[in-house]
Amino acid sequence: MNLSIPDLTAVRARRPEAIAEAAARRTRRPLIGDSGRLMIVAADHPARGALGVGGHRLAMADRADLLERICTALSRPGVDGVLATADILEDLLLLGVLDGKVVLGSMNRGGLAGAAFEMDDRFTGHRAQDLARLRFDAGKLLLRIDYDDPGSLATLESAARVIDEMAARRLPVFVEPFLCRRVGGGVRNDLSAEAVTRSIAIASGLGGTSAYTWLKLPVTDDPDDMAEVLRTSTLPAVLLGGEVGADQEGTYERWRKALRLPTVQGLVVGRSLLYPAEGSVEQAVDTAVGLL
Repeated sequence: MNLSIPDLTAVRARRPEAIAEAAARRTRRPLIGDSGRLMIVAADHPARGALGVGGHRLAMADRADLLERICTALSRPGVDGVLATADILEDLLLLGVLDGKVVLGSMNRGGLAGAAFEMDDRFTGHRAQDLARLRFDAGKLLLRIDYDDPGSLATLESAARVIDEMAARRLPVFVEPFLCRRVGGGVRNDLSAEAVTRSIAIASGLGGTSAYTWLKLPVTDDPDDMAEVLRTSTLPAVLLGGEVGADQEGTYERWRKALRLPTVQGLVVGRSLLYPAEGSVEQAVDTAVGLL
């Protein structure tokens, strides 16, 4: 049952079991395909209340528009899959665009952007059993650690248990670690080489096994530091693209250099591909694929 976007609400209201049926018949593929690289489009921002792109604070709030952009990205050659929360992935299942794609479920979205409890990023999304039931291919968890916040210890423990649960089901989990701190009422990630190095060391050691753990890492403030930073772990890693600022070519060059490093297996990029500052979604995606 491949639907159009206007049909989604009617099917959800009248035949909610259609989602499980679509998941059961989805054609799967290995995590790493013939190219040996991963290109994943990220669209899990809305569930954390992070809807802004550039100067438009609610750019991602139009769900039909977002789905169209994701479908366009998934249709481009070299795009391997998508990372999103249950609501978005289930829409994409009903639309029939996930066959032969890698599907990553976003697991913790409780740290709402700008909230007083933003650092308390609880697991409010996919559980390991949900990902297994839906035959999805992997999960992703955000691991933000503030040395000045005693609550970060609970975050570490809960992340470790989720890693154990995923490994018990032989499901890869992409851990996105940051050392961060409160600045002016908001949370700021520290992208210095030392901070990213420490975050990799901490994330790599979580859980009873790291056999199914991947890392999802930012490029450091100085991209020339990435080779040394990535020596911290033998775990496979993908780069977190982040937003592309005014210097678009400079950002692409930073990604290109980091993608040459031996532990880096691919790229996960969200808003900068789905809502490019210049050009179309097709052009932005094709440029990112070209970096691989």
